[in-house]
Amino acid sequence: MLWNTLLLALRAIRRNLMRSILTILGIVIGVAAVITMVTLGNGATRSVSDQISSMGSNLLMVAPGQRFGPGSEGAPNFKSADVEAIRDQLTAAAGVAPVVSKTATAVYQARNWSTVVNGSTNDYFQAGNWELASGRSFSETEERAGKAVCVIGETVREKLFGRQNPVGSEIRIKQFACEVIGLLKAKGQSAMGSDQDDTVVMPLRTVQRRLTGSQDINRVTVSVKEGASIDAVKAQLTQLLRERRNIGENEEDDFRVMDTRQIAETLTGTTRILTMLLGAVAAVSLLVGGIGIMNIMLVSVTERTREIGIRLAIGALEREVLLQFLIEAVVLSSLGGLIGIALATGASIALAGMMGIPYLFDPGINLLSFLFSAAIGVIFGYFPARRAAGLNPIDALRHE
Repeated sequence: MLWNTLLLALRAIRRNLMRSILTILGIVIGVAAVITMVTLGNGATRSVSDQISSMGSNLLMVAPGQRFGPGSEGAPNFKSADVEAIRDQLTAAAGVAPVVSKTATAVYQARNWSTVVNGSTNDYFQAGNWELASGRSFSETEERAGKAVCVIGETVREKLFGRQNPVGSEIRIKQFACEVIGLLKAKGQSAMGSDQDDTVVMPLRTVQRRLTGSQDINRVTVSVKEGASIDAVKAQLTQLLRERRNIGENEEDDFRVMDTRQIAETLTGTTRILTMLLGAVAAVSLLVGGIGIMNIMLVSVTERTREIGIRLAIGALEREVLLQFLIEAVVLSSLGGLIGIALATGASIALAGMMGIPYLFDPGINLLSFLFSAAIGVIFGYFPARRAAGLNPIDALRHE
């Protein structure tokens, strides 16, 4: 009986094909929108996590002031003695890299490019999870003497050298020449949206002597040994810097220690909330599609009143008529769900490629959207089906 009922439902849908297509359009759009939004949101979350990981794992970043970037004015910078104290007293630190940053113009032959020059030690590459594509890092002699050597990022290579291998060439930074001894592997954008490859790394003393003119250190990055507790190291580092900066017991810190886990949790939490919000907004169109199905099914009941009356008069049961119209509504909504899933898959792949984020197929949201679309068919199809089953056969046969 169920199979015959399904065939009747398909026949009724095919009889008014254009109307059926327009009826399920709301379901198609709703399912496609929900799946696409959630899929892109998951891809964006993964992209943020990957970008945070590229900054370095088990990494602590210390900067003066209560927040990174602008707004830290007034808080004293760090000194070389602070860095040495961190190295000596934090046994769980795998590397401690002092960093001094300065924006400068790099020049090679007729080309020039404004970039960020970072002065640091070889610990900078370890802490920041940097790998060399070619060349080498600094030698002890170069670090100690403050030699004019540098390691450049992929963006700087592209802007100044094109496809040429830069290792061994000289670039000019302000008024002095600097030998390129290494090229960093590309990382791409950071989670904050900045280009990580737009950088020139020099020995710390070189930048202090030739660019900043002071011994101040803008920030310190500390990589924590595998297996060590980041929270414990963070607490020790905070206590050490409070003592060295003579901060009283009831006074607030004039520096901030942040780890990559916090950044990752904050940014991924934000993207998840936005994904849920967009998914919820898109789900509204599913309800609109359900109302469209109920409206068309009511019209269908009115058009087929005589047919229903004949079926009831020759012995069809009310529940059989109810089941026929209910299955017709479920088939409509389920077809809309399947088409919506197919449409969402294509749209998600295309948009993920355009946005530069990974495409992550989520079977959960696809299955949930399909079941939700089928449930809408049951919910919004029940009232028209009940109305059809409740018709009086005599009144239905007299209907024109």
